[in-house]
Amino acid sequence: MERPHWAERIRRERQAHGWSQPAAVANLRAIYARETGKEATGPESLLRQWKAWEAGTNKPTHWAPYIAQVFGTVASEMFPPDRAADSLLISEAGMDTAELVARLQRSSISDDTVYAVRVKVEQLCTAYRLTGPSELRAEGHAWLRRIDAMLHQSVTFAQHRELLSLGGRLALLVGCVENDAGDQVAAETTRAYALRLGADVDDRDVMGWSYEMTAWFALTSGDLHRAIAASREGIKVAGERGVSVQLAAQAAKAWSRLGNRHEVEVALERGRTVLDSLEPPANPDDHFAIDPSKWVFYEMDAQRNVGNNDRARLYAEEVLRAGISPSGEERSPMRNAEARLTLAVIAARDGAVDDAVELGTAALTAPRVSVPSLTMVGRELTRELASAGLAEDPRTREYDHALTSLASA
Repeated sequence: MERPHWAERIRRERQAHGWSQPAAVANLRAIYARETGKEATGPESLLRQWKAWEAGTNKPTHWAPYIAQVFGTVASEMFPPDRAADSLLISEAGMDTAELVARLQRSSISDDTVYAVRVKVEQLCTAYRLTGPSELRAEGHAWLRRIDAMLHQSVTFAQHRELLSLGGRLALLVGCVENDAGDQVAAETTRAYALRLGADVDDRDVMGWSYEMTAWFALTSGDLHRAIAASREGIKVAGERGVSVQLAAQAAKAWSRLGNRHEVEVALERGRTVLDSLEPPANPDDHFAIDPSKWVFYEMDAQRNVGNNDRARLYAEEVLRAGISPSGEERSPMRNAEARLTLAVIAARDGAVDDAVELGTAALTAPRVSVPSLTMVGRELTRELASAGLAEDPRTREYDHALTSLASA
């Protein structure tokens, strides 16, 4: 009988941390006591339960949040609820695009029309993971123009505020795809515009994501201290919101590249604590929703850069498991590409050059990429191959050529 995935995950997490089962139980008892103020079940009894969990014969319903915390994640990520392989885009509030555009051209705007625009914006944000940057940028610009036109029509105060928030969210999306395409100047201009719209209506989500984009831009350009500063400022502005999880992750990525393991763990714990306090998103595929399954993606990057190969490999495999549907479709091609590069970097560290180059090249040919992010991680593989004395190896040079072509496309 095949064990459930959560059981295999518990076993692999424990092994990746280098713990025996009794050591894992001791850590679990310590977490439980700290979080509840109560003494946990005796170590012998809890050890028997742990063995049953790893065997998959008994799911740890009560213990799930504490087990997740032991491994630095949250229960909703480690023990996710069942969901369809692919979420469907929500309907356009009963209107097709032609009808919605016709409504936008009227002299006054109804609440139903504003709601339909909100749904359209969410559809565009959901399309981010699969749609090419040029196509999504063009459609995003078209809807920004429509929202701007609405703001000059007869709208209520509440409608005006919501339209500004929607405009800010859409501007964030456009800025992301501009950066994905390598147009950093346009991306920064659009990001600043989004921040201004968010500040006009005190939309802390929009403002927080604009700081997250600053951190992301700084990280991929190598300005690590600026990425950390933007993350801190963004968390201060956003507070206990989903964006703060990703802001903490950006800080962790920057600290990992600076080699500061302590600050990596501090940043990850800050993000994990916020994530643990949030309800699961209604639409986890929305680019600006924090899906708990993305947590292992953050961990993967940080652990790879501080040299924790076993944990980085585990998280890369988890990213690919979640990012590929049972039929083999790439559900999250950008995350999957970085997961393959992580496995490539680890293969290079292990001396498996052919595997490293094969995985790295496959990552660069993903159907949807973010050029700055993929280039940043791709260069890590180049450095690993060079440090192994393979800088002039034909396999390395072929990979470098593919990476250079991607960066300059």
